[in-house]
Amino acid sequence: MMYDDICVQTFLEKQLQLFPEIVAETEEEALYFLEDVCAVVCDSQKDAIAYMKDMLDVHGMSKEEILAAEEVFALPDGRYLIVEG
Repeated sequence: MMYDDICVQTFLEKQLQLFPEIVAETEEEALYFLEDVCAVVCDSQKDAIAYMKDMLDVHGMSKEEILAAEEVFALPDGRYLIVEG
């Protein structure tokens, strides 16, 4: 999967919402990390929620709770980056 600059920058800036310490310090490290964990980019809230419901245990969670999960990174262009730690 290709991760564009928006994905990489957002992950670099917000990685501590998912991890207790920095896992990537440079864009190159962030790109490698996202590729290594097979992070997913969803084009919309609907796609992100569907992915989370299919892949993770979110039973009983509201849409808002799913989108606020620590694995979900809202991108500034309306897409979502999902990183399973």
